[in-house]
Order: sequence, then C-alpha cells, then structure tokens
Amino acid sequence: MAGTDEQEAAFYAIVDSDGRIEPRDAMPEAYRKTLIRQMAQHAHSEIIGMQPEGNWISRAPSLRRKAILLAKVQDEAGHGLYLYAAAETLGVSRDHLLELLHTHQQKYSSIFNYPTLTWADVGAIGWLVDGAAITNQVPLTRCSYGPYARAMVRICKEESFHQRQGFEALLTLTRGSARQKAMAQDALDRWWYPSLAMFGPPDRESTHSDQSMRWGIKRFGNDELRQRFVDMTAPQADVLGLTIPDPDLRWNDERGHYDFTQPDFDELFRVISGDGPCNRQRMEHRVAAHTEGAWVREAAAAYAAKRAKRAEAAA
Repeated sequence: MAGTDEQEAAFYAIVDSDGRIEPRDAMPEAYRKTLIRQMAQHAHSEIIGMQPEGNWISRAPSLRRKAILLAKVQDEAGHGLYLYAAAETLGVSRDHLLELLHTHQQKYSSIFNYPTLTWADVGAIGWLVDGAAITNQVPLTRCSYGPYARAMVRICKEESFHQRQGFEALLTLTRGSARQKAMAQDALDRWWYPSLAMFGPPDRESTHSDQSMRWGIKRFGNDELRQRFVDMTAPQADVLGLTIPDPDLRWNDERGHYDFTQPDFDELFRVISGDGPCNRQRMEHRVAAHTEGAWVREAAAAYAAKRAKRAEAAA
C-alpha cells in the first residue's frame, strides 16, 4: 500500500465488512508479505506431503487401495498448484518460492517430517492429518484475500474426502485381525500428538495469529482450532474401537469440550527448525525431484514461447 490514510481506510472497510481483497486492491505491505509467507508454506506442505504417502503407492495391499492412494497424492499436487498460483497474484514467482523452500528460507508443515512405517500410517494420515487440515483450513475459505479463499474451497472439499478415506481404511483394519487392529492402534499412538501440533504453538506464544486475525486472514486462534479437532476426533476413535494415547482425555460437562493433554511444543519447534526424523530426507528428495524435472520445465517454456511467436506472426 502506498501509505495514504484513504487507502488504509478503504482496506479495513473491506476487511471489517467481511469482504474480499483482490490482487489489484491497495493493501498494507505487511499484509501482502504475510499472505505470501502463509500461502507459500501451505503450498510447500502440499508438495512435501506427497512423499510420506507416495512411499506406499507401490506397497498398497490391493489394486483398489493403490488407485485411491494414487488419486490422493495427485490431489495434493493439485493443491500445491492452486496455492502457488494464488501466491503469484501478489507478484511473487513460483520459482522464487521454491528456491526459498530449497534453501531452507521458508518452512512447511512439521507433520510431514515423520515416517510412515506401516500401511496403517496411510489411514492415520488421512483421518488425523487431513482431519486437522480441514479443521484449520475450512475457515480459510472465508479468508479476506479472494484468491486464497477461492483456492481453499476446492482444497477443503478434496481434503474432506481424504479424511473419510483415511477413516475407512483404519475401520477396515480395526475390523480385521488382532494384528491389523494393533497396527492401527500403533499408527494412532504415533500420529496423535504430531497432529495436535499441526495447529501451531499456543496463542500466547504465536507471533502471527493476532495480526492475521485482525486482517481477516485467520478466523480463529490456534487453541480454539486444536480444541475443535479433539472434540471432533475423540468420538470417531470410539467408533474405530481405538484408544487415543492420552490418559487425561475425557469429556468435561462444565466446559462442553474434551479435556486433553497438549502436545510437546518443544518438539514442534525442533522439527520445524530441521531436527525431525525425516527433515533431511524430505528436502533431499524434493530438491532432487526439482533438479531432475528441469528439462520438463525448459521444454514446456520453449513450447509456450514458440506458440506465442507463431501467434504474434499470424496476427
């Protein structure tokens, strides 16, 4: 934003009336930078998030399960595309954002730095990780920035399907043999607290939440969203016949919510800073894939340039 009082007033008038800021509208530079950071981190998370489940495509237990998983991983690639495209409306290039990711100047969600050890982990990711994503992302369909909000509408519809698919995969395991049920319980034990940590640090320690809520980028604080996720997921665990690994988890009639143990936020910050089980592996794979795909990008760019030249000549 150029900095005039009139432009700032116009910006807040749109935000306060639950309107949408569009790319050509005047906006505070801090708002623009926050959106770029958030959308980039979201996009990075989608493409990095393809790795843990993609690891099981060749080992899926049936052709049906393989087809479902292939479709899901493809969806995640599409989500990254939508989000990078939304970020580009703010004047930043996708190549630049990927460079920031590859040089560790931008982050992605901590959850994708944990290993997928068994097939049950694929179900747990769908049920828990995508369930947490839905809880966090549905409010983003009302984000004050129009391109981000519109991208999130389709993403949330697909994530909702992914969550149901993960729940169904775990339900099949829990209705199977004792060994299969034990596999599902082990996956829940390992993914529960990292999923809770996905919502970020407590509001009192968050450096961005208050300002993002004032701008209408976020609608709810981290603590409220984490509580919503627990309230949604605890009854589902009962349906699965699985036990959430929290001895203090119980319904509180007075609060109208479940009481639960908070995740280890020190671990969250360690993983975000690069000290997770699979941080190095994830980034090495991402950079290698980007490097090996350079010829595809170059060929596509050359073809587009050739078509543009022909069109110009024809005109």
